[in-house]
Amino acid sequence: MSIKAENIKYIYSEGTPFRTVALDDVNVEIKEGDFVGIIGHTGSGKSTFIQMLNGLELPTEGKIIVDGTVVGEDKKKLRAIRQMVGLVFQYPEYQLFEETVAKDVAFGPMNLNLPQAEIDKRVKESLELVGFNYDKIKDASPFDMSGGQKRRVAIAGVLAMKPNYLILDEPTAGLDPAGRNEIFAQIKKLHDKSGVTVVLVSHSMEDIAKIANRVIVLYKGKIHMQGTPKEIYSNAEELKKIGLGIPQIAEIANELRKKGFHIKSDVITVEEAKVEILKELRRRKNV
Repeated sequence: MSIKAENIKYIYSEGTPFRTVALDDVNVEIKEGDFVGIIGHTGSGKSTFIQMLNGLELPTEGKIIVDGTVVGEDKKKLRAIRQMVGLVFQYPEYQLFEETVAKDVAFGPMNLNLPQAEIDKRVKESLELVGFNYDKIKDASPFDMSGGQKRRVAIAGVLAMKPNYLILDEPTAGLDPAGRNEIFAQIKKLHDKSGVTVVLVSHSMEDIAKIANRVIVLYKGKIHMQGTPKEIYSNAEELKKIGLGIPQIAEIANELRKKGFHIKSDVITVEEAKVEILKELRRRKNV
């Protein structure tokens, strides 16, 4: 079970003076259970790529294969693919419209003509997966909630469709630090608890470092790098060359190493840095 992108090319405005190659020869496999972070500048092709994963956009060349089915080859199968690959856009809370949280989350399953008992079960499970107490939240108005809570309700609405893959496009855009931390924590818990495959587009190097097990770097429509967070962020100079960077804590660790501190070169999170700095302070105390 996986999503494969094979030799993907996507061209906007083909045959006009505004012709733009958004993606060029992209080859990627997202395996079942993965937590993949996608990073890159605005215009690097991130949003175009993830919209292809459930058939909202079809490649100009190449193909996307979801669990063995070529996306777009049979139009009748597109609806099933879109149920398998749930896509959460930026600012998904703008799509909330029902008077209660439970009704909003139930909207998608209702359109599948499921029995009411199954709809209720999915609503409860999905809200609990994103960290809510179902009984306390089900009758609340989504419009009275904080930005982070609204976003979690919107994600629950996608989860209620029972996707095999969850694709999130900048899920913390516009949130304050508390809301951002809340969303990332719930996405990590969701992946750990349900095993759903997650693809996350984010500009936050720190958060990608903490929660993804694989990172894809897009640059000018091409795959520039892919690997584990430690593999990617160890290429600090290369990332800077293309205008990205590494987590701030990794930068601090680099500076400490230059000053003679014995800190491992693959430190990319605050937790790892804390362990290394305490070890070094103990070492210096005992010298």
